[in-house]
Amino acid sequence: MPIEPGPFNLDSTALIFRPDNTAATKARTPSFYQELDDEFDGFAGHVLIQKFTFGDAWPTWEMHPEGDEFVYLLDGDTDFVLYNPAGEDAVVRVREPGSYVMVPSGVWHTARPHAQTTLLFVTPGNGTLNAERPSDG
Repeated sequence: MPIEPGPFNLDSTALIFRPDNTAATKARTPSFYQELDDEFDGFAGHVLIQKFTFGDAWPTWEMHPEGDEFVYLLDGDTDFVLYNPAGEDAVVRVREPGSYVMVPSGVWHTARPHAQTTLLFVTPGNGTLNAERPSDG
């Protein structure tokens, strides 16, 4: 069945593109990520579009092995920290609304805001990993 045209609100409802480029919506619940895996075949080949607002540093790092992640600043000021196992981490400060960061596939990253920040994420979600600390392997 084709997707309803909306309107939807990214504060409460994510958008998912399936491997055949058709779209689905999904309410953000406390078990959202587990539900994505269950309802969308482990999320293989899918792309997740969602919006987050946060004021505290992320408590974990994440990595997307299946593709680059697009992160667009809607409002705020944050550092994106990209883990470099060979040396110093790269820090990209994003503070001008309309700016974006491309997080390369397979790169551990986290965010450390300087102010309340709202970001739009376009994420190839299959195989996404989260960890307290990034790993080299």
